[in-house]
Amino acid sequence: MRVAILGYGTVGSNVAKVLIENEKIIKARCGQSITPVIALARHAKKDALIPITSDINEILNFKDIDVFVELMGGIELPFQIISGLLKRKKNVVTANKALLAYHRYELETLAKDLAFGYEASVAGGIPIIKVLKEGLSANNIINIKGILNGTCNYILTCMQQVGMDFHNALQKAQELGYAEADPSFDIEGQDAAHKLLILASLAYNLDIKPEDILTQGIKDISSEDMYFANEFDFTIKLLGIAKLKDSNIELRVHPTMISKNKMLSKVDGVMNAISIVGDVLGESLYYGAGAGGLATASAVVADLIDIAKGNFKTPMLGFKEKLEFNLLKPEEIYTKYYLRIKVEDKLGVLSKITLLMSQNLISIESFLQKPKKNNENYTTIFFTTHFTYEKSIQNLLRILKKQEFVKDEPFMMRIED
Repeated sequence: MRVAILGYGTVGSNVAKVLIENEKIIKARCGQSITPVIALARHAKKDALIPITSDINEILNFKDIDVFVELMGGIELPFQIISGLLKRKKNVVTANKALLAYHRYELETLAKDLAFGYEASVAGGIPIIKVLKEGLSANNIINIKGILNGTCNYILTCMQQVGMDFHNALQKAQELGYAEADPSFDIEGQDAAHKLLILASLAYNLDIKPEDILTQGIKDISSEDMYFANEFDFTIKLLGIAKLKDSNIELRVHPTMISKNKMLSKVDGVMNAISIVGDVLGESLYYGAGAGGLATASAVVADLIDIAKGNFKTPMLGFKEKLEFNLLKPEEIYTKYYLRIKVEDKLGVLSKITLLMSQNLISIESFLQKPKKNNENYTTIFFTTHFTYEKSIQNLLRILKKQEFVKDEPFMMRIED
């Protein structure tokens, strides 16, 4: 089987390396050789393992290519290229989560009975796509909770375990190569949101775009939030969350407080993990390297082996009939919440806040006041709530911002049991 690689960067070069170095075991598993014959790159590569071209037309028209592996990144240009390949009846493998977040259903329509692999688009080397399409296909998926971005997980681990503030933790992540020079796509939650949409399509056949779901990043998390989390045995993680409630689906990405006794709370550094609860199996957890050249190449090559075996016989997103689910609006989210509020340190402030909470049908579960430093005329107070609606919390936050005794913008974080 002859393979062309569109994009010979970190992942593309590792795909070629794995195919060449593991040729014998790969052939033994699928019954034929899988040979990378040409790759696309902007510039010549002195140490390239296969021939390189910078001409997209040359590689698209290269003779007798069985599978094209798209590792270019971006959205619209790869969509145009892959659409053209599928129309020419060419098999495709991609690691492009952003492309799939916006165009997965259009690509499924074009792919029809062709092989279209995208295991590498979510959680690097963790075979989570295969798990949802095949391993858990007997289950209604009750919920998915995932640490889907290694950059954010590394930053939050540094903040909670080492006591760094956000900016120092981000700088360290950049120095180690875990974060880009412009980290906004990761730290604002967009990367995780794209991955969550792919998982939600596999679980619920839900055709929505990233703009349709609640997405919040980690840049506003402070050392005070870590102080509270440690006091109450919470860990803070950026989670992608999907929940089934009757025929309604919650989809959201945001920093989340979770109990330290939960499995996800123990996943540190740049690692990824995904918890899936099915109505038949119950909870299962999938853990591993979520990014990096070799981890991603592992998933790409696994798709190529499946194509060589002839295993791609089901629709790309795993459903032959449409399911009817409704996406809940963000204001309809129903969960517990954490609040951090900096207020004047004077009599009556606490009673005013609790009255406002009561008026918005918000019940307090726990309360903590951080000891103030000498000569400060303000203090920071923390609350956790019982279950309530996002609409109620957002209304409370709007009201609190207008109060004279509130000295800084109140901060809210959601809590998951």
